[in-house]
Amino acid sequence: MSKNFRRAGAALFAAALTAASLVACSSEQAPQGGGDGGGESAAASDTIVLGFSQVGAESGWRAANTKSIQDTLTKENGFDLKFSDAQQKQENQIQAIRSYIQQQVDVIAFSPVVETGWDAVLEEAKAAGIPVILTDRAVDSEDDTLYESFIGSDFVEEGRRAGEWAKEQYDGEGYKAVELQGTTGAAPMIDRQKGFAEAIEGSDIEMIDSQTGNFTRTEGKQVMEGFLQKYDDIDLVFAHNDDMGLGAIEAIEAAGKVPGKDIKIITVDGVKDGMQALADGKINYIVECNPLLGPDLAEIAKKVVAGEEVEKRIVTQDEAFDQEAAKAALPDRQY
Repeated sequence: MSKNFRRAGAALFAAALTAASLVACSSEQAPQGGGDGGGESAAASDTIVLGFSQVGAESGWRAANTKSIQDTLTKENGFDLKFSDAQQKQENQIQAIRSYIQQQVDVIAFSPVVETGWDAVLEEAKAAGIPVILTDRAVDSEDDTLYESFIGSDFVEEGRRAGEWAKEQYDGEGYKAVELQGTTGAAPMIDRQKGFAEAIEGSDIEMIDSQTGNFTRTEGKQVMEGFLQKYDDIDLVFAHNDDMGLGAIEAIEAAGKVPGKDIKIITVDGVKDGMQALADGKINYIVECNPLLGPDLAEIAKKVVAGEEVEKRIVTQDEAFDQEAAKAALPDRQY
């Protein structure tokens, strides 16, 4: 079925689908639109109706990512954005995606909570002729025709860069390290752990424990408190994001130790709070993960709707920062 025919059909049946457009993504929250109605007005005005399911609001990075998407996919830029917060639950995302299919949106985009378990709902979107774009996180599927493109960072490379810096700085010191992992089963958790482990291989840095902190500051603090009670010889923390690293700082300070000196800290993300902690010497190194994916998503969505070819994998450009680089970057930091 051609995209033009499908969109025309969506306009004809929009009235019948009005009730369906109000289906909730969970029992607590329905997808919230950035526009003023459903598919009929959007199609009539050539506006692209895009349904986006966000992981949640677990971190400063995620807040910046959401803002970038909402600030870019506006009426002025030719979009009618329908946004839902999955509250870090895969079932909520699946319900939201099915709601978007019922609404016959033009494009579905989402950042998967976890990597696996998406084939069935993505096949439903494909059968409905609705293209899907992945942002930030990938899905683990053998059928890559289920989505048009994946926009996001190379998480393995992020972990590798963090590990290479740790190896360069601390190899030969006999450091014992702990790892604050992201959400179990999430692509950044799996890939950052892999990249870091590969990078420190052959060094005398020993990873003595790893546990999930679910990418949140609160859980990062709780896990770090547990590590400090269990071990009295921790030299290094690798946190899969800034928020967990910031939680670790609180736990380290409460234990009477100095973060960045007594216990070195390496994180991933580069949000302002993390960068400030780096500039203050409480974090030692940050590998950036750029959350400003809104412009890339808008560009790819327009190309997909126009029937143009798009790259299957779009890797965003990320930097890395030590203390001096953080001080230089902070005044102009966008997130």
